[in-house]
Amino acid sequence: MSHGSNRPVDWEALVTQNENRLYRTALTILGDPQEAEDAVQDAFVRFLECRPENLETPDAWLTRVLVNGCKSRLRLAWRRVGPLPDTLAAPGPEEREELEELFSLPPEDRAVIHLHYYEGWSTNEIAQMLGRQPGTVRSRLSRARRRLRKLLEKELQGGSL
Repeated sequence: MSHGSNRPVDWEALVTQNENRLYRTALTILGDPQEAEDAVQDAFVRFLECRPENLETPDAWLTRVLVNGCKSRLRLAWRRVGPLPDTLAAPGPEEREELEELFSLPPEDRAVIHLHYYEGWSTNEIAQMLGRQPGTVRSRLSRARRRLRKLLEKELQGGSL
């Protein structure tokens, strides 16, 4: 019995094209480099186990599995997110400050913000990945933006920037 589509998956290309993106997403949600690495490995293992057929966008499938895995990890143990890990590559101090603010949000809000603004997924695509309604995703985006705006205004008033 054959699992998979008629067209073989180029495993090396799949990993190369998605590994860093998935790691950044997992790190944003989980806030722990080791947990993020494990979550990415789990997503790739799940892909190998399931061998989803006829995927137009395997990256969307992998992202959905990764986000669900991250949510499961967060449910298993309560986690506090500390300072932004040094292992997260950021091109400049401005992006690092944005990421620090992002880490102060609840995990589900971090996921929505990251997937929308950093990975470029639409609210409908994010809704499918998270198993939520598009309106819920838009509401989370709006609430997270308001919270980030308040945090940034507070920093500006404090003279930190």
